[in-house]
Amino acid sequence: MAAEMALSHRVPREALSEADLEEVAQRIPPAKPSLRSCLCKNRCSASTAKNLLFRFLPFLQWLPRYPVKEWLLGDIVSGFSVGIMHLPQGLAYALLAGLPPVTGLYSSFYPVFLYFFFGTSRHNSVGPFAVISVMIGSVTESLVPSENFLESVNGTNITVVNEERRDAARVELVATITVLTGIFQVALGLLQFGFVVTYLSDPLVRGYTTASSVHVLISQLKNVFGVSVGEHSGPLSMFRTLIDICWKLPETNVGTLVTAVIAMVAIFIVKELNHKFAAKLPMPIPIELITIIVSTGISYAVNLNDKFGITVVGNLPSGLKPPMVPNVSYFGQVAGNAFAIAVVGYAICISLGKIFALKHGYKVDSNQELIALGFCNFLGGFFQCFAISCSMSRSLVQESTGGNSQVAGIISSLVILVTILKIGELFRDLPKAILSAIIIINLKGMFKQFDDLCMLWKSNRVDLMVWIVTFVATLMLNLDIGLAVSVAFGLLTVIFRTQVPHYSILGRISDTDVYRDVAEYQMAQEVPGVKIFRSSSTLYFANVELYAEALKKKSGVNVDRLIKKKKAAVKKLKKKQKKAEKEKAKRIKDGEDGLNGPGVAVIELSEAEGSTPPEPTLRTLGLPQPGFHSLILDFSPVSFVDTVSIKILKNIFRDFHEIEVDVFIAGCPVPVLEQLERGNFFSSAITKHCFFPSVNNAVAHISGERRRASVDLSTRM
Repeated sequence: MAAEMALSHRVPREALSEADLEEVAQRIPPAKPSLRSCLCKNRCSASTAKNLLFRFLPFLQWLPRYPVKEWLLGDIVSGFSVGIMHLPQGLAYALLAGLPPVTGLYSSFYPVFLYFFFGTSRHNSVGPFAVISVMIGSVTESLVPSENFLESVNGTNITVVNEERRDAARVELVATITVLTGIFQVALGLLQFGFVVTYLSDPLVRGYTTASSVHVLISQLKNVFGVSVGEHSGPLSMFRTLIDICWKLPETNVGTLVTAVIAMVAIFIVKELNHKFAAKLPMPIPIELITIIVSTGISYAVNLNDKFGITVVGNLPSGLKPPMVPNVSYFGQVAGNAFAIAVVGYAICISLGKIFALKHGYKVDSNQELIALGFCNFLGGFFQCFAISCSMSRSLVQESTGGNSQVAGIISSLVILVTILKIGELFRDLPKAILSAIIIINLKGMFKQFDDLCMLWKSNRVDLMVWIVTFVATLMLNLDIGLAVSVAFGLLTVIFRTQVPHYSILGRISDTDVYRDVAEYQMAQEVPGVKIFRSSSTLYFANVELYAEALKKKSGVNVDRLIKKKKAAVKKLKKKQKKAEKEKAKRIKDGEDGLNGPGVAVIELSEAEGSTPPEPTLRTLGLPQPGFHSLILDFSPVSFVDTVSIKILKNIFRDFHEIEVDVFIAGCPVPVLEQLERGNFFSSAITKHCFFPSVNNAVAHISGERRRASVDLSTRM
């Protein structure tokens, strides 16, 4: 009586299976798209052309509605502030990429100007970025090393690097990488592959950028100490560079070291003041620009290069260069690097864009951002730019100084244009140590990401492993191979987590229709005679066998052993029946009566009546019976199934049927149901009447069937 009370549920009408639900709810069969419907959907029309134009050129949509009175002043102030930051960062990041400093100015002008037309983020400041620059630098040092441009001085044994030839070759290589990066980004955007960045989780990106900042730091130590070291590429290249610098420390140029230390201290102090008094300052103090101007003036007045041997930037050509066709012969060598730069640059850009969009209440189109970055890189590559992304420091300044739209980017690009045309040549006496100081101090924000280790230790150990493996792999294997290893490890953690999900037996919370894990909820009680099994993951080839093993273990029955015993008992029974039939036939032939011999337990075949013998059961065979008669598989977490999982599911139905347990599936999503149909899962033995919309419906159906069976039994008695 208590069992029946526990099985009874407050269901106002009969529980519906999926088969009943399809009939009652009149399910519409999935439509198969035809070529005609696709052509009609994508046919050309004026409205379609207009939508495409507005989509690929977003400025046509927002610029006519631009609120001049409310936004223009803030955009002008913001544009000048960001433009002032672009100047020192462009020069510094060009040095980081192993290129002439003027290419940093080009990369701060062309892409920023183009982003106005194609971008959808109102606060992202695109342009040179440290991580992308160091990725480019690793390629230039690998494919165009300085050793290839050594020349003897006046026929002597002394050799020096022909920097003009080297820089020209590197500019050609980097322009090709930038164009190819743009092609990858535009192609991915047009194919709606903006989701590719989802494979770069936040711990992976933060671990990668932190390791990249260590690469940046090590690469700039030679300029800080004023020593000349060889260029290394490939795995462990950073450590080889560090060892070379340590060996050359006795040769340190004291003047260069003092210059760099003074600049770093000054920039650090002012940046801290900017941060502390951000609310009171109308705009941050442009300490980087001030440092460049002051140091250039001192260098020119004192002649630091000749007197103290402090390396300076050198000639900065004024004016814009004509477009240059990329060298396509490099494509095969740099395709992998270009793709890595494309993905990392986009990941940083879209993550920043979404942060600002959420804060200010507008939407960023991820695919259009990919196309915008792609066009900036593709077209910029023809004008000697290197690949760009978004800078967090510049973007924060653009937002905090009143920037409201992409107009701020136009203003900042005009500041750089004036510098390129008229002012750039004045910085030829700028010490390279100053640019290295700017780069190193700007790494502070990235080094703060080491705080992630404590946070991830407390919140998620798997994400902590992703962060650490990414960091170590990027340090040891360099930026390109490190990224590939990091992505592979990140995907492996996903596979691992789906292979080892949480398995549970569900029970009903008293006086509710809610089912929870009986091991975690004290008030969750198993429904008598019914086992409800749930996995927290979907089912596919990598985990479905583990699912079947966990199911058999959680059910509390050694299913395989019981099936084996049943088969042995049935085989033994049939042998006894066959022996009894032979003895009976012999007795009839000898004229004896048809009674069974003493001590022989058989199931009579009743041949005269033409009936078949009853199917042997666990009870008649004297075998132990399971403590439940029904099994419900909760499929609500399952998002897809494959051919392997369909095969194993069939085996689960077959095995539990062998031990006289009915199997039902509850909460199966309709797309999964369609996949089961296409996979020939259903048969005369397994129908949609075994599927129910929810666990509660399945339990109600089982309780109703058991009540009807008990009523029929009592009626026959």
